[in-house]
Amino acid sequence: MEDLKQRLKEDMANVNWNDIKPHAQRDAVIVVDENLNLLDVGLAIAQDDKMVVQRWITEELITKPSNQQLSDWNINQTQLFKTLIVQPFVLVQSI
Repeated sequence: MEDLKQRLKEDMANVNWNDIKPHAQRDAVIVVDENLNLLDVGLAIAQDDKMVVQRWITEELITKPSNQQLSDWNINQTQLFKTLIVQPFVLVQSI
């Protein structure tokens, strides 16, 4: 588990909306609430921890981007996000 956590940690990056947009177009972006640790979410998804992930979904702490968010990000394409790729998803948190 530590190896996976370390690999995920190394994969985290800060990128702007332009780099994320193609992933949003293929419906692969997951927005992670700012109160959650992005690395913990990535780890739970990578390990298929269904109970934890389902709780976050139910509590709307991880969601698909809303139409309003997508519209806002398309207007401000330099918006920065902390990102983590956990195939096939791209987890994002606004910075």
